[in-house]
Amino acid sequence: MPDIIKEVEKFEVTFSRKSVVKAMNPLPEPISITLSNLDLLSGRFPITYLYFYRKPKLGDNFRDLVEALKNSLAQTLEYYYPFAGQIVVNPKTSEPQITCDNNGALVIEAHANFPLKKFDFYNLNETIQEKLVSFQPDFPLQIQITEFTCGSTSIAFTFDHALGDASAFGRFLSSWSEIAQNKPLSCLPDHTRQLRPRLPPKYHPSLDQTFIKCTIEEIRNMPMNHITLKRLYHVNASSIDMLQKLASADGKKRTKIEAFSAYVWKKMVGTIDQNLEKCKMGWLIDGRERMGRDKSSMSNYIGNVISLAFGEASIQELKEAPISNVANIVHEAISGVTNEAHFLDLIDWVECHRPGLMLGKAVLGQQGPTLVLSSGRRFPVSQVDFGFGSPLLGTVYTSIERSGVGYINQRQSASDDGSWTLSAILWPELAAALETDPIFQPMSASHLQV
Repeated sequence: MPDIIKEVEKFEVTFSRKSVVKAMNPLPEPISITLSNLDLLSGRFPITYLYFYRKPKLGDNFRDLVEALKNSLAQTLEYYYPFAGQIVVNPKTSEPQITCDNNGALVIEAHANFPLKKFDFYNLNETIQEKLVSFQPDFPLQIQITEFTCGSTSIAFTFDHALGDASAFGRFLSSWSEIAQNKPLSCLPDHTRQLRPRLPPKYHPSLDQTFIKCTIEEIRNMPMNHITLKRLYHVNASSIDMLQKLASADGKKRTKIEAFSAYVWKKMVGTIDQNLEKCKMGWLIDGRERMGRDKSSMSNYIGNVISLAFGEASIQELKEAPISNVANIVHEAISGVTNEAHFLDLIDWVECHRPGLMLGKAVLGQQGPTLVLSSGRRFPVSQVDFGFGSPLLGTVYTSIERSGVGYINQRQSASDDGSWTLSAILWPELAAALETDPIFQPMSASHLQV
């Protein structure tokens, strides 16, 4: 009997329709955009931002909702025309480029067999892949809109990383929301991809210790270290404030991300091989505010401006040191790359190693157990409103099956109360450790008040 019940309650999604949405007023002629060196470094793989919404109060049916989204998307693609293009290989350079030909974005409509309150928000391995998120490589931008039996919806926005990074995609979603609500655009996107190398290129030798040129075979054969579990957590604002106080106990005020990093690094160290002497933690760093004299000069830049910072410490030190000491290590590691010189060097490093694939050595699984943290404190969550209400939840999802490092991606909660949503890819021992930690609450419908 239990097996029968389990089978009946299995979460399923049926796909009902696919359509292609093109820019309402396309460019007069197709143009090609050459990717910058930082685009090439970021590589090509899908990134998904997944949002959940209540049933619209006005009683709009699913068909009306989809058509309204498609209409406002067509207007948005007029400003973000590369997102409606195709990514092709330049035969002269053997590197990808964006052909802005208004090929369009793919919109997929689907229907789930559950109400949202029965959805498993914690174990994403079972509920997301090929259900709420589907991916077809012919379209750099695709949107899947899924209706639940209660009338709630999920919207998955999947981008090819060559189009940009989190800041670029956040701008796109904000612009689309503004257009859907008939508001003036707060961002006029910059598609220049002007991050060019110096002549001659030069870089600090330390970059050779962080990044590496690699082959597709090395990526396919990277040691995965059992990093396969995809989980979603809720963290209360009070827990974050408490960690920040502990991390600032020696009189040096640390950011919430630095404090949280120190705490999770200490948790992580107990879940790895204790015969190792050291372990690493990494952070994704946005370079927009570090490039140029005016910190706002690149705020609307669409593309990739991302680097990696890594900190390393002995296992014994991480175990024994107070959070404030570990937070100091975190702060020093992040500070080492939050400057223009680092990003100029990184652009030049790529210039000296192209063409070909390039990755962080740790990301390729070559530097032992590593956890990488990405902060999305400025990424829009509650603001992603297309005219039928703010979301209940906004998070990040990746369909990547091979990862040499663990990831934790932080977002502000849609409730705007200071709490966080954490999307994670973990190895089993770390997932087990977080399950017993009161700070990491497995995400559930109750957190969303569904």
